[in-house]
Amino acid sequence: MKRTIQISIIALLAIIGTSFGFLKKTTEESSLRDQYSDITSKIVVRALQDSNAYQRLSIMCDTYGPRLSGSKNLEQAIDWIVATMKKDGFDTVYTEPVKVPHWVRGNESLTLNSPYQKNMSVLGLGGTVATEASGVSGEIITVKSFDELTKRSKEVKGKIVLFNVPFTKYGETVRYRVNGASEAAKHGAIASLVRSVGPASMYTPHTGGMKYADDVKKIPHAAISLEDAEMLSRQCGLGLKPTVTLKLEGKFLPDANSRNVIAEIRGSEKPEEIVVFGGHIDSWDVGQGAMDDGGGCIAAWEALRVIKQLGLRPKRTLRVCLWTNEENGLMGGKTYAKLHAKEIPNHVLAVESDAGTFKPRGYDFGGSAKGLEMARELCSLLGIIDASSCEEGGGGADIGPIMEQGVPGMGLIVDDSKYFNYHHTHADMVDKIDPRELAFCTASMAILTFVAADMPKRIPRK
Repeated sequence: MKRTIQISIIALLAIIGTSFGFLKKTTEESSLRDQYSDITSKIVVRALQDSNAYQRLSIMCDTYGPRLSGSKNLEQAIDWIVATMKKDGFDTVYTEPVKVPHWVRGNESLTLNSPYQKNMSVLGLGGTVATEASGVSGEIITVKSFDELTKRSKEVKGKIVLFNVPFTKYGETVRYRVNGASEAAKHGAIASLVRSVGPASMYTPHTGGMKYADDVKKIPHAAISLEDAEMLSRQCGLGLKPTVTLKLEGKFLPDANSRNVIAEIRGSEKPEEIVVFGGHIDSWDVGQGAMDDGGGCIAAWEALRVIKQLGLRPKRTLRVCLWTNEENGLMGGKTYAKLHAKEIPNHVLAVESDAGTFKPRGYDFGGSAKGLEMARELCSLLGIIDASSCEEGGGGADIGPIMEQGVPGMGLIVDDSKYFNYHHTHADMVDKIDPRELAFCTASMAILTFVAADMPKRIPRK
């Protein structure tokens, strides 16, 4: 049934007057989608046209290998990136110096001595102290939490503690990797082992960063496979009192020189305003660092290249930054914040990809409530690739230092169901990346960052 409603001109003007803010907002939101729909489609088509992103990821990983901070591998990879970026013809390509910690692994081994002999797979955790040359030997005691460790404190002295804690969420389980050594040392342990932080295993230990408390003795700390963690726990349950010998050579060398890599397309109207996006170019020293975070770096770099190939120049400056030393120091992100301190008020948005480059689902957002509204409108443009989710809370480790100063931050969300199977392991290699999924990640970053750099309004900080 149709109804005809008549209202006076005066009443209509009154409604328009009181609703002007809402109408203006609605119009702007609609025009944002309408304005960029063609560009969005072109970006997706271009990103999916070839496998350039995957080819470059393969070249980097297969030529230079893993890229631990302080290593020749990392610096040679950076040299290749800079030379190739310059060939891409961006407006500016340069590096900025960063001092990074330099930890080296050396040789390492773990041997089961009893109830039978076995060579076990092991990865020293980044920053662990070394054992004596002959290793450290002792009986294993297994616990499933820090609370259990405290309750069984009298049993710990002179033994090697194994934290056999099943994976739940990375943020919850990783604390045993990070803090396990010092917690075990408080109770008199001579070394500590941790069940690798991941949901599945094909006998693949996971390395990663760890910390020592200042007021506790530093003891060797290493990760073992899920399979061996379960075996040692079963042996303890049977009263077999398993014993092992752990040998680690890890040590710190003097801080090394590294670099952040920056490439830009300068803004046409407001070049002083900046949208920065990227990933971290360093990795651990196992596998190839393809997922963590070679793919994130390549996706950001390729996003900028796609934008340039399409002849697009946003009003604001687009800046790709490949941060160094995320894995064991965050010095790339911290140094960027210091070197660009004067620009921080003009950083419109910071975007990071550091969760793998699998099928993208959207982005998370860290910032104000009003900023979240605009971020969700931006993400709605990604519906074309089924990646329009925008979750509250987030950002990234490398953009954290500038987010603390008020810059809105967003982090790429992907289907990470496989990510922690390979995270920080020898299995993090190029074959784990699907070229098409990498291309979709590239498209999502190109769309999000271009529109953020070109749209009329900045994302509100308050």
